[in-house]
Amino acid sequence: MYQSRDLDDPRRRLLVRLLAAGAFSTPIGRALADVLGEKPGKLPPDRSIFRLEGQVSVNGTPATLKTRIGPNDSIETGKKSEVVFVSGVSAFILRESSHLSLGRETTNNVLVSALRLLTGKMLAVFGQNNPQRISTITATIGVRGTGVYAETDPEQTYFCTCYGVTDINANSDPDSRKTVTSKHHDEPLYILAKPSGGKTIRKAPFINHTDQELMLIETLVGRTPPFVFPSEDYGGPRKDY
Repeated sequence: MYQSRDLDDPRRRLLVRLLAAGAFSTPIGRALADVLGEKPGKLPPDRSIFRLEGQVSVNGTPATLKTRIGPNDSIETGKKSEVVFVSGVSAFILRESSHLSLGRETTNNVLVSALRLLTGKMLAVFGQNNPQRISTITATIGVRGTGVYAETDPEQTYFCTCYGVTDINANSDPDSRKTVTSKHHDEPLYILAKPSGGKTIRKAPFINHTDQELMLIETLVGRTPPFVFPSEDYGGPRKDY
């Protein structure tokens, strides 16, 4: 685990590229791991945060690498800030200027993890037998064992089902819903606050997250992504600060 407050984004991206390529097994990779931080692996039970930078708080208290994150906690990041953390069998990257509230609810006698992304950007992976519901200003999304990426603001939610199955509902229109079954970022969507061109749910491009980042957070909970990982020079979209 490491705190990379002083690392720039290209160096962080190099770290996840090395992880994806298996380069930590080489002498050069091990040396770079010493410089950039400890080799990613499954976090021990007494750890929640793998990396943080900038201003990060949990339940309103400034976070450190020793901060524990429970199933009902609230996490916030400031400008040019980010936190990579684990909660139970789920793992997250919460980007800058974001506010995520974790919770649990019982629906049809089934305990469901209920996440509220109030603002900002989140990449997350969940266990196969760990039903989730993600709420944003414009959307409510049921998640069945998957990796997802979301960005939200008052006008729209961007949502990518990276892999797995999700049931997407527009909050402004109960009749606007869509089930997405994805193997590898197959159908990113915008869910709008107000219909545009008669549609509240619209197709979207693939933006602002990478397969390397998915592999990183799956590693933190002892899993790997279900897709065949691309070559080490894969350069999926990622918006820098």
